Order: sequence, then C-alpha cells, then structure tokens
Amino acid sequence: MAETTTITKPAPVIEGSLTAFLKSIDKLGAGAVPTNFTGIDTSVYDPKVAGRTALQTDVATDAAGLGNLVGPDAYKAFMSPYQQDVINTTLSEYDRQQTIADTARRDQAIQAGAYGGGREGVLAAEAARGAATGRSNLQAHLLAQGYQQAQAAAAQDLAARQGLGGYQSQLGQQQQAYDQAILDANQIAAREAEFQPFTQLGLIGQQLAQIQPGAFPTQTVGYAPPAAPASPMSQFLGGAAGIAGIGGKLGLFG
Repeated sequence: MAETTTITKPAPVIEGSLTAFLKSIDKLGAGAVPTNFTGIDTSVYDPKVAGRTALQTDVATDAAGLGNLVGPDAYKAFMSPYQQDVINTTLSEYDRQQTIADTARRDQAIQAGAYGGGREGVLAAEAARGAATGRSNLQAHLLAQGYQQAQAAAAQDLAARQGLGGYQSQLGQQQQAYDQAILDANQIAAREAEFQPFTQLGLIGQQLAQIQPGAFPTQTVGYAPPAAPASPMSQFLGGAAGIAGIGGKLGLFG
C-alpha cells in the first residue's frame, strides 16, 4: 500500500522572518551575545533612594540646637543690653525724689521745732524703711519686666525657628521627591535598555503570531514511494497461469 507524506511549509514571504526570529530566540536562550547586546546588567536598574537634601540636613542640625531655647537660661540671650542702664537711671531718679522728700520732711520738723526729737526720729526711720522697700520693689519690678520681655522674645524666636524649619523641611521633601523621580525614571530607562532585545523580539513574535493559517499561500509537496518489486515465485506463478489460460483456450490440454 502506497503512503503519501504531505509537508506544509510557510509561505516564502514569511519564511525568512520566522527563521531569523527563531535564530535570535536561540541565541538569547543559549546565552549568546547578539549584535549590540552586552547581556543583562541588573545593577544598572537596582532601586535607589534619593538622599536627604541640604535643606533637610540643615533642619536636622538646627533642631538639635532648639533645646537651648527652652532651657531655664534661654531668656538670657534675649535680655536687653540696656536694661541695667534703665534700672540704674530709674533708681537714681527714685533716690533723688526720696532725698527731696526727706529734705521737705526735715524742714517741716525744723519749722515745728520738733527736729531732733524722738518723734521726728521715729518718723525719719519709718520714712527711710519705706523708701528702701519702695526702692527694692521698683528694682524687682524692672527686673521682672525685663525677664518677661526676654521670655516673650525667646518664645517668638522659637516659634519663628520652628516655622522656618517646617518650611525648609517641606522644601527639602519636595526636592527629595524630585530627585527620587529622576532616579526612578533613570531606573526604568536603564531597565528598558537592558531588556530591549527581549522586548523587540517579543513584539516581532506578537506580529508573527497574528498571521493566521491560510493568510498567505502555502506549498504542499506530495510524495508516493514506489511499489515493492515482485518475487521470482510470484513471477513464475503469474507466468504459468497465463500459459495455462492460453493453452485452455487453444484446446492443448484436452
């Protein structure tokens, strides 16, 4: 029984493309280096984190020194350099006014003929004690006023520094985010460059896969193997049968 083998080949118009595509796949799979391809260097697209900006480091440095602005001696840096001059001037004026008051009181005692008496001495001592107390209270008031003003100035400075630090921190974060975006973009570009041969072959493979069977003419080759030669016995029997048939027709065998 004859056998027929049918071989279906791709159309010549795509046969070259398929051959080149499969050769490229074989090279990549075997680790060969195609043209313009130096292998995949994964280090070029490793994830990277943007470092802190100068603004962020400055904020951290400044924040480390904010403790000096909330300590018990924080107000001293904000004390007015003229406060002691103001205190001295005020106390001098107080003393002058007290001297005037003491002179007036002595004059009154002299006019009344009581100067040097016991009663006048008591009044003078009481007046001196009151004057000293008033002077101390005035000095304390001036010092407290200066302290409160320095405390308020220290608090304002702290708030200003905190506000500036927050603003600098925001600017630093924005700059860091921008730097991170650049690193991410470079990472993606490096990865695309490394995988470019695979991506290119993948696109070509997709296009070739979309070509449906029958979209282009194919070539079919039919092949029928020759029949096996007859054996000598079969040839003899065939010949004998033929002779007997002829002899019978001629009446040679009765």
